[in-house]
Amino acid sequence: MPYGPHTPADRARMLATIGIDSVDELFSDIPEGLRASPLDLPPPEPELELAARLEDLAGRNRVDLASFLGAGVYRHYSPAAIDQILLRGEWYTAYTPYQPEISQGTLQSIYEYESLMAELLGLDVVSASHYDGAAATAEAALMTCRATRRERVLVSRAVHRHYRETMATYFQGGGLDLEEIPLVAGGPAAGTTDLVALERLLADPSRPVAGVVAGQPNFLGLLEPMAEIGRLAHAAGALFVAVVEPVSLAVLAPPGAYGADIAAGEGQPLGIAPQYGGPYLGILASTDALVRQIPGRLVGMTSDVDGKRAFVMTMRAREQDIRREKAASNICTNQALLALAASVYLALIGPHGLRDVAALGASRAAELERALAEIGVGRLHPGPYLNEFVIRVPDAPTVHRRLLDRGVLAGLVLAEAEPDDPSLADGLLVCATEVTTTDEIARFTAGLSDLLGDRPAVEIPSGRGAGRSAPGVASGTPR
Repeated sequence: MPYGPHTPADRARMLATIGIDSVDELFSDIPEGLRASPLDLPPPEPELELAARLEDLAGRNRVDLASFLGAGVYRHYSPAAIDQILLRGEWYTAYTPYQPEISQGTLQSIYEYESLMAELLGLDVVSASHYDGAAATAEAALMTCRATRRERVLVSRAVHRHYRETMATYFQGGGLDLEEIPLVAGGPAAGTTDLVALERLLADPSRPVAGVVAGQPNFLGLLEPMAEIGRLAHAAGALFVAVVEPVSLAVLAPPGAYGADIAAGEGQPLGIAPQYGGPYLGILASTDALVRQIPGRLVGMTSDVDGKRAFVMTMRAREQDIRREKAASNICTNQALLALAASVYLALIGPHGLRDVAALGASRAAELERALAEIGVGRLHPGPYLNEFVIRVPDAPTVHRRLLDRGVLAGLVLAEAEPDDPSLADGLLVCATEVTTTDEIARFTAGLSDLLGDRPAVEIPSGRGAGRSAPGVASGTPR
């Protein structure tokens, strides 16, 4: 039982004062199916037996798989120093450092994170303490509405489905409109944002657009024409939000270089291990013109009364997180520990190391594509990619399950991730990073070849990418 100081009589008097019969009536606005319910837990057990039960459950996890799963969360080598630093007690708190005189270390760690990310993203302002990439993207979309005083946002269908669903949840509560931009169905640009459809959606004078959201690389691993998307958005008076994968920025143009007003994304690839849903790190950045609209923690460097360097929360008051109707966001948890992990990762490997990580991942992906082509399995989309792409496999869900028995996690089944898109019904989204090995690729292709057996070979589209951007794609220009 959780401790509560109020007796049943106390609660009865409070309910009578506000004119209701039960506490449940306070939550009547929440649909019944979404309300909290009692936990269905087994009866208590002695500690020894409980430890044995938990050990048995943990033993069901597979740690022997050759993994080609990406889809927003990526395997990378993480230097041992990162975890060692994170385990230090002075970092291990989620409390927001409102009192600068006793929080200099935490404030400096946030300042260093924001400085490193601003350089990586090519934007002026970076904030901290966003839960994950989906939440940061939703906050970015809300920023466009506040800044333009418009209530309609367009998001590419090639942005991660979880991000789009999170945005829809935020927008529903605020009475805002969110519309999806369709993708090109065929040809060299298949799987990327349909620029003709975007221009048409932007052209409605009765429904002005606050912001346009697109991903680079997009959810299908393809490189988008980000400069052109931004140009169309700005021509209609809308802001442009780029959803980015941070490691890719070592070899692709940063958002600031192709005119993005806001950048958002998932910071997990920067030294944070893949986990079951988190904790992760939401990246959010903007131009200086939007600094008053950006939520989260902004830390600045100044001087104290003795002229010594000091760090403070800046550009916002503590009450901004509390006054619901005036707040830019209601985020209150401080996730500086994850930002510190990203800072340590970037500082340890440096700019050349980050470029090596991105380039080696692209090289491994090209090796994977060639190996798959040799067994007759081709890409679904012909456009340029970095280290992730979709392959066409007959009865992909069944093949995926059977490959698990052969020690291979064959990426993401798109029929399950995007069930309402028939063009992806036979698609597997596969990924390679710098930790993918030639032996793992051989295990994948051998198992897939055996399972496909005598089935007809899958046609390989012409002009397939080799892990690099095609010439003339401004957003994919190597740095």
